[in-house]
Amino acid sequence: MRGLRKGWAGVVLAAVTVVGAGGSAGAVGPAVGAEADLSHHGHVSLWEGRVGVWLVSENHGPSDISQATVRIAFSEPMAGGEELPPACLWSSDRVVSCRTGALGAAGGTGELALDLRTAALPDEMTVEVTTAWRDGVADRNRLNDRHRVLVLATGDPYVF
Repeated sequence: MRGLRKGWAGVVLAAVTVVGAGGSAGAVGPAVGAEADLSHHGHVSLWEGRVGVWLVSENHGPSDISQATVRIAFSEPMAGGEELPPACLWSSDRVVSCRTGALGAAGGTGELALDLRTAALPDEMTVEVTTAWRDGVADRNRLNDRHRVLVLATGDPYVF
């Protein structure tokens, strides 16, 4: 048993050495450099089988973002045949993905409004707003571009 432990320790040490070496020399990953702080804020309303999403995406810098994609996921399926704004597409019956357009550093904004029908008449739903893609720009503050909102079918705006 003692020899087995020693053998495993050698394997673990070798794995750590390989991972450590790969992390410093020749590693493939995001380039250090361009960094931005992308945020999404707005509100969601649900009423009589309709859901409205009003969203503002902002870049707090320091680098410009040429393009980003925001993903809006619904816990309930949406009715088929809904037309979306030109910058958006259906990823599934519960997910819409939208381009933000170029967002300049320190204050570039993009606005989006969706008016959709749900497949049923839910009393509530969860809406998740996240950044799906940032054109390779690093974002160290991921707290302001990920939101999960519980929306009741009252017609009230639920702010995120």
